[in-house]
Amino acid sequence: MAIREATPADRDIWDKTADHPLQSWAWGDFRRSLGIDTVRLLKQTGNSPSACQMTFHALPHLPLTVGYCPKSKLPDTGLLQSLKNTGIRKNAIFIQMEPDAVVSINGKPDRKMPTAVSRMLRTDPRLRSSHRPLFPKYTFVLDLTMSENELLDKMHHKTRYNIRLAQKHGVIVRENNSADGFSHYLRLTGETLARQGFYAHDEKYHRMMWQYMHRAGTARLFTASRGGRILTAWIIFAWKSGIYYPYGASSREDAGMMAPNLTLWEIVRWAKARGYKTFDLWGAMGPNPDRRDPWYGFHRFKEGYAPDLVEFAGSFDLVLRPLIYPVYTAADTVRWRLLKSRRR
Repeated sequence: MAIREATPADRDIWDKTADHPLQSWAWGDFRRSLGIDTVRLLKQTGNSPSACQMTFHALPHLPLTVGYCPKSKLPDTGLLQSLKNTGIRKNAIFIQMEPDAVVSINGKPDRKMPTAVSRMLRTDPRLRSSHRPLFPKYTFVLDLTMSENELLDKMHHKTRYNIRLAQKHGVIVRENNSADGFSHYLRLTGETLARQGFYAHDEKYHRMMWQYMHRAGTARLFTASRGGRILTAWIIFAWKSGIYYPYGASSREDAGMMAPNLTLWEIVRWAKARGYKTFDLWGAMGPNPDRRDPWYGFHRFKEGYAPDLVEFAGSFDLVLRPLIYPVYTAADTVRWRLLKSRRR
């Protein structure tokens, strides 16, 4: 077994083995364009290579970093050792891992995956549950192999009504990858964030993400308009047999047109026509959501399409500096509490 850092010559092999767009070569190039230290580890075992892409984030005024590895395969013993070696070389306090490993669907457990996760945690005592997960433990996934009629029949009746209402009002959804379409996306993103008060990425992040991911053929932009006015703009990622919904924004004006409902439905129809099998709606609150949570509105909107509720293994910290780790986590917890209190 050989684990080494990938080179540009490995790009084709890399993308063949990466199962999620956040592990794609283009995503790594995007992160590097923002000045973020990005490492790609490639394991080659015969004809079955595997890849793990991670980033290291410098702490202000300190010679230390924090590592992050999103949506990779569940690491085995060899890869864990390589992660540790890399983290030590990068002066990392820990590496946060959020593997793309499904443990249950609609509450029905995968018999193999929980065992594999338990085995991974037993492999190294430095692994523990993350103090602050970045990705939700749950997501909603639509099965695009179902017919349009089957998908419509499964939806909540209010969601079907809202789709038809948008159609009645003359809302038009189309793929719109133009510079003008992206400008509207940025405008609506700014409006949405100002309205909802959530912390999110800045304009440079969105511009560079679009530049790299669209150029790679992964990112697509959809807009919904009425009377020439763009009401909604969504970016999706298309990767292998699935599509993903990471970014979206809408105008508060004409909210009664229900443009987001029709946008999601037309993206479903677009994806089905091109043979995609699944649509990951990028996050859910879990089986018993708190209606008072500020994210509940997003959860309810997605839930209206009757997707499967998919549970991932979770978020894990590979602790490399055990004396500094509790100090960092305590300070980080206080920092986020202060940010949330200011937002209110």
